[in-house]
Amino acid sequence: VEASSGNTGISFSAVGRALGHPVAIYMPDWMSSERKSLISSYGAQIINVSALQGGFIGSIKMSEEMALKYPRKVFLPRQFCNAANPEAHELSTGPEIALQLASRGLVPEAFAAGVGTGGTVMGVSRCLKKLFPKVRVHPVEPAESPTLSVGEHIGEHRIQGISDEFVPPIMSLQELASVIPVPDGDAIRMAQKLTSELGLGVGISSGANFLAALEAQERLGVDAVVVTIFCDDNKKYLSTDLARKEPLRPGYRSHHVELIAVDLIEPLDPEQWRAVQTGGWQDICQETVCKARAKKAQRKPRKNKSEHSTPTQQGADVVCERR
Repeated sequence: VEASSGNTGISFSAVGRALGHPVAIYMPDWMSSERKSLISSYGAQIINVSALQGGFIGSIKMSEEMALKYPRKVFLPRQFCNAANPEAHELSTGPEIALQLASRGLVPEAFAAGVGTGGTVMGVSRCLKKLFPKVRVHPVEPAESPTLSVGEHIGEHRIQGISDEFVPPIMSLQELASVIPVPDGDAIRMAQKLTSELGLGVGISSGANFLAALEAQERLGVDAVVVTIFCDDNKKYLSTDLARKEPLRPGYRSHHVELIAVDLIEPLDPEQWRAVQTGGWQDICQETVCKARAKKAQRKPRKNKSEHSTPTQQGADVVCERR
């Protein structure tokens, strides 16, 4: 049993079916129909929770009540306060980012990502800061619903999967850099642009992450290495405003971004993955950076100073420039 706005609920439904366990997902009733259909397709039960019933907070409360009612039958992961959540990203996502950048002779100067449970931001932050103490890690939230900044639920937004009505217990904002707000309409337009111009079919939160990464880079300088993640595709949002024309509004950043190319970074090799699993990845990372920089120094430097890139979790560099 779990309260979920979508992706975790889908994953638990699939794993539950594979292991032969029944799964029940408590979910706000305004989530996309595609998310609900995916969960149902795995045979899981969906309990829709209306705004009058408490929305996302109500979903969590109901799942807790179910666990208390059947303590010997129900496993409740509690993704929003389970320490294993950020730990997983600290032990896997973070090292993967560092090693992939190292293969290009790069070190991260900033990381920006939307906050759902907070597991990705907190885990990646703790990992990267072990090797790169000066790296800035920015949580991202919808400008229309600045829950992280205010400290409690405020406003409504259309970026499903982040800013779920409360500040997750996993979050430790004092460990992080400033929160970067992104308008939901701008995130929609950016996601549409990534799809139509580069063939990267990403969800709305990925559009928000990309724009936040550009903001972080602007603060540091055009040559700064800034990392973000594209954590969802667009197939779960075809019934939402992502599939409709989004009007341009004053202050939107996506209108001024020109997407040029996708530069693929090689995935980790077996030796690197073993290093991640055994904890020896930091030494390999430093060695790889040195080798890549030495190799790059032997080449002629590129003269195009207007280009900059934002690595994504899929192992792609999205190279872009502002008009």
